[in-house]
Amino acid sequence: MNRFIRNILFIIAIFLVVAGAFSFFETEDKGVPEVSISQIAEEVNAGQVEKIEVSDDRLLVFLKDGAKQRANKEREVALSETLNNYGVEPAKIKEIKIEVKEGGASSLLFSTILPFLVPFLLIAAFIWFLMRQVQGSNNRAMSFGQSGAKLMEQSDRRKRVTFADVAGIKEAKEELKEIVEFLRYPQKFFSLGARIPKGVLLLGPPGVGKTLVARAVAGEANVPFFHISGSEFVEMFVGVGASRVRDLFKKAKRNAPCIVFIDEIDAVGRQRGAGLGGSHDEREQTLNQILVEMDGFEQDANVIVIAATNRPDVLDPALLRPGRFDRQVVLDHPDIADREAILKIHTKNKPLSKAVNLRVIAERTPGFSGADLANLMNEGAILSARKNMREVGQLELIEAIEKVMLGPERKSHLLSKKEKEIAAWHEAGHALVATVMPHADPVHKVSIVSRGRAAGYTMKLPTEDKNLHSKSEFLADLAVSLGGYATEKLVFNELTTGASSDLKVATNLARKLVTVYGMSENLGPMTFGEHHDMIFLGREIAEQKNYSEKVAAKIDEEVANFIDKAYKQALDIIKKYKKYLELIAKKLIEVETIEREDFERLLVDVMPKEKLVKKGLQELDRGLPSVVST
Repeated sequence: MNRFIRNILFIIAIFLVVAGAFSFFETEDKGVPEVSISQIAEEVNAGQVEKIEVSDDRLLVFLKDGAKQRANKEREVALSETLNNYGVEPAKIKEIKIEVKEGGASSLLFSTILPFLVPFLLIAAFIWFLMRQVQGSNNRAMSFGQSGAKLMEQSDRRKRVTFADVAGIKEAKEELKEIVEFLRYPQKFFSLGARIPKGVLLLGPPGVGKTLVARAVAGEANVPFFHISGSEFVEMFVGVGASRVRDLFKKAKRNAPCIVFIDEIDAVGRQRGAGLGGSHDEREQTLNQILVEMDGFEQDANVIVIAATNRPDVLDPALLRPGRFDRQVVLDHPDIADREAILKIHTKNKPLSKAVNLRVIAERTPGFSGADLANLMNEGAILSARKNMREVGQLELIEAIEKVMLGPERKSHLLSKKEKEIAAWHEAGHALVATVMPHADPVHKVSIVSRGRAAGYTMKLPTEDKNLHSKSEFLADLAVSLGGYATEKLVFNELTTGASSDLKVATNLARKLVTVYGMSENLGPMTFGEHHDMIFLGREIAEQKNYSEKVAAKIDEEVANFIDKAYKQALDIIKKYKKYLELIAKKLIEVETIEREDFERLLVDVMPKEKLVKKGLQELDRGLPSVVST
């Protein structure tokens, strides 16, 4: 469409140039009146004419009073003969000065040639325009089977990414440094009989930096880098995906040594024969071609394929065998030290206040991926700019954490006096149970200010990164989830819809304890149910039951037992420490948000010593933001 508009504007410009040329050559006679040849004859007889200029059949008459006139005479007839025909005396003709001007090349061009040439040129331009459009369509049709892989050259230093731009994932970078060595110094390995790895599969949840790591490998190796998404191979026509794969590897071999990065390879690499690819075998043909290109008869191709996915469980086994993806590099969520390093990278181009402590931010963000941390720093910068600050502040970064986790504050979502009271008691119940339970995470903040879809929230964060979770911790989480529900029932003798999300979380956790984690004493160390990737049929249908209906009834009983015990435990805590519950609720109604330090002051008598953070109280006295102990 843009090309069509450009062509139309080009044709209009040609018209304007031609019209300007015509007007340029006619400016000399512009404004001169046009008269008949008979009037010119009368003026000659009257002695009013001083001079006549003849140019072909055009006459320019100069009168003695200084005026000018234009007229046309008969073609191929002399002016004197024309005047004689109109009754002008020969003596009068001799009195005037007659000048004959020959028409030049320009006059011939604009008067004779252009009237015939311009239409021809316009028709030729229109035909050329149509032919070009048809040729473009043919080119697109011929390139339909070509890959759309984009080549990123390493000559542009501004876009180059190296391992210095990737924080954390030390083990993954060590694995990938060998790939860089293979590409830069292949003879070092060939001399020992080692062969270059064909493929590297990057596994990890979304946002941990799989694409960034692949770009860093290309930047370190200083080789061409082709990148394409797995979904770009598959089309509705059978054979197109395989053709694009062949074209991609053909380009890669011409630029060898190089790296081919296929993002979201599970789009074409799903297990064959599972009925997941649609009604035709286009996806399977594409996968077959990838398998052949990666481990075919050409063994000396210096091309390394790096692929990324967050669904390794659905990949075809043929992709994962040695000779195809020889190495599988796992990227996980960063720990506290890695999070701090990632935050430092994302603050390079941001002016930070001297009060900013990135260690505190890293402690408050367990479970955040690299993308989450980048978003966090961006949100902190936006909040600081919104407050007309020249530097990014610590309080803005802490507020950005809550915005990333829970969503923005809904200040327009006002609660009535009764709803505010119920929300305060509800969140107070969560916070009190989390404080008293020894295996629950410490409470960092309690608020009844709406964020996202939550009318209120209790933020509790672990004091250290955890890779394993115990049964005691799960039981504590169950009791904390039911703390608000138990509080509403005890204080108001009434239940509201505010506990619906808590009940859903508690029920799912209790069922996992029984069916996934094997933590049921009655059913023993067993897992129940097999999950298959058949989302298009519905998640519930995709869960295959490998147990009888009798066992299913026992599972339901065990889930109910876990929920019942957690509810009783939460209710007992609320009854025992009801005065502290009332303190928290009244404080929330008054200030709406309680930070960790103020919360500890309220419950210092009942809080376990391992959860009491004296450092936090000291930092509060100095006027600094809250600090999470590690």
